[in-house]
Amino acid sequence: MKSKIQILVQIILLSAVFISCADDDSYQRGNWKERSVFDGIPRSNVVGFVIDNKGYMGTGYDGDDYLNDFWQYDIEGDYWVQKADFPGTPRTSGSGFALDGKGYVGIGYDGDVELSDFWQYDPTANSWVQKADFGGGARRSATGFAVDGFYGYIGTGYDGDNDKKDFWKYNPTTNEWSEMVGFGGDKRKDATNFVIDNMVYLGTGISNGVYKEDFWKFDPSTETWTKLNDLDEEDDYSITRSNAVGFSMNGLGYIVAGYKSGAASDTWEYDPITDTWEDITSLEATSRQDALCFSNGTRGFVLLGRSGSLYLDDVYELFPQEEYDDED
Repeated sequence: MKSKIQILVQIILLSAVFISCADDDSYQRGNWKERSVFDGIPRSNVVGFVIDNKGYMGTGYDGDDYLNDFWQYDIEGDYWVQKADFPGTPRTSGSGFALDGKGYVGIGYDGDVELSDFWQYDPTANSWVQKADFGGGARRSATGFAVDGFYGYIGTGYDGDNDKKDFWKYNPTTNEWSEMVGFGGDKRKDATNFVIDNMVYLGTGISNGVYKEDFWKFDPSTETWTKLNDLDEEDDYSITRSNAVGFSMNGLGYIVAGYKSGAASDTWEYDPITDTWEDITSLEATSRQDALCFSNGTRGFVLLGRSGSLYLDDVYELFPQEEYDDED
């Protein structure tokens, strides 16, 4: 017969197992931490890129005015520095990318017309030089990306009359644009993308009131597009949206916030090896669309944007492998 002490020990051990299971069930992966608030005017629809562990951003709309100021965020130091103003027309919904140590900004909307101009920013000299106009013509809400050692690309968007699906390649050596072929996706505006191991992943967006579900991989070494699983491939996926941000960290991709019948805050993590998504902790801040993101490959930030008519200036960093902590 078991002694009372043995029975008591078994009860304690069983209790520990139940508590452990309860803790596992309540575990929520992904944690957000607030960083230094943006020094400038709250805004949405800005253009940004990252060079040498510093984020650069500017232009946008604050609810009243179209803007052309430009700023640098020090990722390690967590502070902001104002830089030389963007010399083009103040605008919203432009596109840009960083390529081989330089930043590029262009196209967009100035409140009256869509724009086609294109500019290069030199962070060392803190100066701007105008380059050849975007080859695809005036448009806004396009998506831009680049991979060092290759080229810069801008595609999709809205030209004032029609949503677009064309893509154009920019060669910084010759200052020339050339049209690409091979993208089999739908027309769209307000899509997002991220880069993992020199591969570009592109999806989301909207056209004619329909959120786009197709998801694509672009290989700049061969300039070929490959269709991946749709964003609604699984029943528990809820990734389709527009006006989101996309970035990558440590070999995984992320789509955060955006618009889907209202401003969103959910966060989806993409594994390129399995072509699958996982829902992790939502942005621990105001739901938003038309935000901006910075990533240096190991750290990722979501900032600015708007929720309805509320324009935002806050900055949050994602720690995807940490447990959710509402005390941060």
